[in-house]
Amino acid sequence: MTEPDVVVIGAGAAGVGAACGLVEAGLTVMLLEALPRVGGRGWTQMATGLALDMGCGWLHSGDRNPWTAIAEAQGKTVDRRTSAWGEQFDDLGFPPAEQAAAHASFDRWSERVRSFPPASDRAADAIEPGDRWRAYLDALSGYISGDELTRISARDYAAYDRASSDCNWRVPTGYGALIAGSLPSGAGIRLSTPVRKVAIDRSGVLLDTDAGSLSARAAIVTVSTHVLAGDAIGWPAALDPWREAARCVPLGANEKLFLAIDGDGPFEPETHLIGDPHDPATASFYIRPLGSPVIECFLGGLGARRAEAMGRDAAFAHAIDQLVSLFGASARRHLRPLVGSDWAATPSIGGGYSHALPGEAHARALLARPFEDRLFFAGEATHATDFSTAHGAYQSGLRAAGEAIVALTGRRAR
Repeated sequence: MTEPDVVVIGAGAAGVGAACGLVEAGLTVMLLEALPRVGGRGWTQMATGLALDMGCGWLHSGDRNPWTAIAEAQGKTVDRRTSAWGEQFDDLGFPPAEQAAAHASFDRWSERVRSFPPASDRAADAIEPGDRWRAYLDALSGYISGDELTRISARDYAAYDRASSDCNWRVPTGYGALIAGSLPSGAGIRLSTPVRKVAIDRSGVLLDTDAGSLSARAAIVTVSTHVLAGDAIGWPAALDPWREAARCVPLGANEKLFLAIDGDGPFEPETHLIGDPHDPATASFYIRPLGSPVIECFLGGLGARRAEAMGRDAAFAHAIDQLVSLFGASARRHLRPLVGSDWAATPSIGGGYSHALPGEAHARALLARPFEDRLFFAGEATHATDFSTAHGAYQSGLRAAGEAIVALTGRRAR
């Protein structure tokens, strides 16, 4: 294929969604992916026979998440059990009275953000003065949005919160594997092929890569906001407004560390702990997910940035120390580092998932606008309510594909 109808830049969930829509409409499509694999921030890594999701791992809003139906259509099991999030196993390090007070603080903050957002649009300004659970709220913000509440738009957060449901489900064979396995067979793809420059002329789009140039009638851009705002790709000057919009919805910091459990130890399947509710950098530990012999250590915001600064070995050691402080010294012999993510240092991604800065929630709509019926934009950051999720990315890819189909054929996507 020398000149496809549409080139899709990026083969993550948004790129897969775009390819599905384009192929169904009968258009030829080529995906260019900088990584040596499909999936983007959806990546199931096999480690000692276990399918571990290094990025997205939960079917958020599973009752309306399109990946739920896609998984079941492929014959994959969807685990619909209620997650252990929000629970503190055996009340370790977090007595029941403190848990109740912390949860009540979060509920009050959430209600103010939804119903009485601060004029500043800073989510932190919805915290009650003197609230002793501010560190806890910042830790949760790190998990949810990838940054502290001083850098989170209250309106953006509320838009997601209103649209989401409490159904958080899983695919035991891996969310990343599901995404990668859903690329339509009719789509062409070139892996390990980063785009270096994008140019537009009357006939369409020209893309320069390390493997040569490729032209197409149109392109769908699904790169992260970090990449769109940065200089790794040479963009036409006319896209400066899109790049500025991308700067307004930066990627937060989110990383995972997986610890292997040797022997039984004191670790019960499907349980959860927050390491230190008084530390905004604390880890969240999901223990033996789906019964597997691992602990998933999730770091967000300040915690993820600290882990990056201290280095992988020190971050693993710190996570183990935190668990030992909760379970006792005998737990140490059962724990060892297994694998971890490094999204911040992955050049073609550059972080976790997007959040709008205070006063910038409108940037998502600006980022999603087509450019001259030649460039179309997708990715989780372009979704008005389901940003930060793989299903929001997928839906944005379908939306961008529909826009491209209309521009190129005059027909609406089915």
